[in-house]
Amino acid sequence: MTTTGETYDVAVIGGGPAGYVAAIRAAQLSGRVILFEKDRVGGVCLNRGCIPTKTYLKTAEYIHHIQRAAERGILVSAGLRVDMPAVAAYKEQVVRKLTGGVQTLLKSNGVCVVSGEAFLTDPFHVSCNAKVYTAKKIILCGGSQAKTLLVPGADHKDVMTSDGILELIKVPEHLGIIGGGIIGCELASAFCAFGSRVTLIERKDRIMSAWDREVSKELGKGLSQDGVRICYDSHVEEIADENGRPVIVTGKERIACDKVLVSIGREADLSCLGALSGQIRLANGRVAVDDTMRTSVDSVYACGDINGRVMLAHAAFKMGEVAAENCMTEKGRRCDLRYVPSCLYTSPESAFVGLTQEQAEKQYPQGINIGRFRMAANGRSLASGECRGFVKVIAEKKYGQILGVHMVGGTASEMIAEPAALMAMEVTVHEAAEQIIHAHPSYSEAFAEACADALGRCIHLPPEPARK
Repeated sequence: MTTTGETYDVAVIGGGPAGYVAAIRAAQLSGRVILFEKDRVGGVCLNRGCIPTKTYLKTAEYIHHIQRAAERGILVSAGLRVDMPAVAAYKEQVVRKLTGGVQTLLKSNGVCVVSGEAFLTDPFHVSCNAKVYTAKKIILCGGSQAKTLLVPGADHKDVMTSDGILELIKVPEHLGIIGGGIIGCELASAFCAFGSRVTLIERKDRIMSAWDREVSKELGKGLSQDGVRICYDSHVEEIADENGRPVIVTGKERIACDKVLVSIGREADLSCLGALSGQIRLANGRVAVDDTMRTSVDSVYACGDINGRVMLAHAAFKMGEVAAENCMTEKGRRCDLRYVPSCLYTSPESAFVGLTQEQAEKQYPQGINIGRFRMAANGRSLASGECRGFVKVIAEKKYGQILGVHMVGGTASEMIAEPAALMAMEVTVHEAAEQIIHAHPSYSEAFAEACADALGRCIHLPPEPARK
């Protein structure tokens, strides 16, 4: 290996949401920055995750609207058919536009980008393509990879992760999905709309089991109404082969499919640790960091999925920003991830921020108040024909601190920004209900109504006894 002879202020390994943001922020602070990326910049989010799946889900939304157009007096005489190669091509067009934009941003900020797989050789050196690069500080943004299903037959040719299913150019007649988390639910929603018969296998008693129980129940009902068959409390024992087709074998039944998606979660990709793999401390298979994003090695930071704190792109953005500032200024800025919203882009959408009801009851035994407002009573929802879902607000009883907000319906992924901001600024449920005026009609009014309901004074709901 040859050493380049140049010294960078910051070297970033990985060009995903954490990596490219860290590189640009360090450059903004006058740093000499180099970024290494083994694939395309943008990481899983832009290339094989958030953006392509949301593009598919928007296509599915168009299909839902067309199917229900007659309700609104729009008569569509032609039959509906999905041209999957065109769907995939449009998705790729969106991905390339965004990744191209990131490349332009990196270049315009003076970041040196090196294509190739990089790894640490020591706390101040990175190896890539048989060359060694020197840096005063290094930020690891290696991302994550799909977890492997450890059962016989999991290597069947028609068993794939989200990477593979996003490359399909033919709609599977029967798609089996193993895992009812975000990836499984979103792709179930999309491919069901595209025309697949979808069976979702979930080992627990509900999908999205880490979310609030009421939300999980509502989401399961919504997917079922859209045509997804959900098998709860089902453990996959093997993937059998029958005449070349994969068959999901559980303790209850055998499910023959054309394609099988494995979506049982993601794990940190630690390949970038290289020679420091035994020196940098890990926790639960992820790189352990403090709130400044520093690892157990002083000159090395780690952001995004690789540290596993919150495995979401928008959390990675903030972690990357914080790490870069600490690398360049040593101010010790801390990353507060308490109010990171989580979103699910199925139909209807869902989102939450903060604690679930179960968590709140455990952490606040002195008492909590809960307010709810169903989207069926919201004027914008009725006008739009999107009446499924509700907003749920959880507040601490004594002072009215907002502990958690959970939404199903409307534009939940956009609506959740308001409660996330209010919670970060420590606005109470009293202030939210009394001082904030929402536009009418709007989906966001449902949040205000739920805040008022948590205080027992929601105008647009009947008194509690009359709701039974």
